[in-house]
Amino acid sequence: MKEASVIVVGAGTSGLATAACLTKQSIPYIILEREDCFASLWQKYTYDRLHLHLRKQVCELPHFPFPASYPHYVPRKQFIEYLDNYVNHFKINPLYQRAVELAQYDDEKWRVMAKNRTSGHVEEYAGRFLVVACGETAEPRVPEVEGLGSFKGKVLHSTGYKNGKEFKDEHVLVVGSGNSGMEIALDLANFGAKPSIIVRSPVHFLSRDMMHYATLLFKYLSPSTVEKLLVIVSRIVYGDLSKYGIPFPSEGPFTMKMKYGKFPIIDLGTVKKIKSGEIQVLPTEIESMRGNQVLFRDGRSHPFDSIVFCTGFKRSTQKWLKGGDDLLNEDGFPKPSFPNHWKGKNGLYCVGLSRRGFYGAKLDAQNVANDIASLIPQQERKEICVM
Repeated sequence: MKEASVIVVGAGTSGLATAACLTKQSIPYIILEREDCFASLWQKYTYDRLHLHLRKQVCELPHFPFPASYPHYVPRKQFIEYLDNYVNHFKINPLYQRAVELAQYDDEKWRVMAKNRTSGHVEEYAGRFLVVACGETAEPRVPEVEGLGSFKGKVLHSTGYKNGKEFKDEHVLVVGSGNSGMEIALDLANFGAKPSIIVRSPVHFLSRDMMHYATLLFKYLSPSTVEKLLVIVSRIVYGDLSKYGIPFPSEGPFTMKMKYGKFPIIDLGTVKKIKSGEIQVLPTEIESMRGNQVLFRDGRSHPFDSIVFCTGFKRSTQKWLKGGDDLLNEDGFPKPSFPNHWKGKNGLYCVGLSRRGFYGAKLDAQNVANDIASLIPQQERKEICVM
C-alpha cells in the first residue's frame, strides 16, 4: 500500500491545478490517472480546430500564467504545450493507467483501490484527504437509438472527430447542439460537407467579444444586469433565429448554465452558415433509423452518410466513490451550494465540478489546498511524493 497526505483522482486540468497548489503548500500527494497521459481529453479526444473559448487570462491554471506570446484565444496545440510546461514546472508525476475502482473512508483514512491497466493488478493507496478531480467529462455518452446498428455509414462520438476532411460532400448528421456540436457542424461545412444539426431546445449564441466584455462588466455590475445586457446585444447581433429552427430561450445564458448545465454557444461562424443554408437545423429528435435513413419525431426522414454524436459524457464517480453522498449527487456534481461546493466531510473534496470552467477549477484547487494546509501542521509536511 502506498500512502500520502492527499490522494488526487484525475490528471486532467483540474487534477494538475490541484497538484500544483498542493506543491506550493509542500503537501505530499499521489495523483492517479486512468489514461496514459495527463489532460487526455485535450491530448487525445478533441478536434483539431479547438481553441479556448475565453481569453487566456481567464483560463490559466494556478500560479502559472500563459506566455505573453500566446494569442488571446489559445489553440489546442499551444494549450497542450502550456500544460506540458505546467507539469514540468511543478514536477507533477501522475501514476498513469490507474483506474480507480473503489474509494472509501475507513479508520480516519481514505483507502483507494485502483487497477493498474498495464499489469492488471489492483493496487491500494491511502491518504488522509481525497480530492475528486476527474472533471465533468468521463465516459462518452451515445444515446440508444432504435435501428442504429443498421446504419451503414460512419458513426462516431465527438471525442473521435478530428476534422471534416474525410466527410467532404457527405450528408452528416450532428446530434447535439452544445458548443462541440455547433463547432463541429461549422468545421464540417468548412470542409465541404453538408451538415445537419439537431437542436431540440432553445440556445443562446454569444460571440467571444461579448463574453470578454461581460467578464469585464462583472466587476462593476450585478450578474443579473450583465445577463440582461448580453441578451439584448445577442438579439441585436443575431436577430430572430426561430425561423431557422432555433427558438430564443426564456431564461438568460448564465441562469441556464447554472440551473441546467447548458452553456451558451460561443459562435465562431456557425450562425452565418445556418443563415446561408450551409448548415441545416433540425428542431426535432431522432425516432429511429432504417439503414442510412433517419426518421425524426416530427414525421420527416432524411438519408445521411455519417453521424457525429456530440452528446456529452457520463460521469463515473458514483460507481467507485463510497461515502461521498454529502458532497456529490448521483450525477457526480456538488450538492453544497456555491461557494462551499468544493468541501465535503472526512477530508473529501472536489475540484472542477462547479460548471464554472477553468477559472472555477482554479479557485477550487486553491481553496482545497489552503484548507488541507490549515489541517496539517507545517512540521508534518514532507517533500512532495514522486512515485
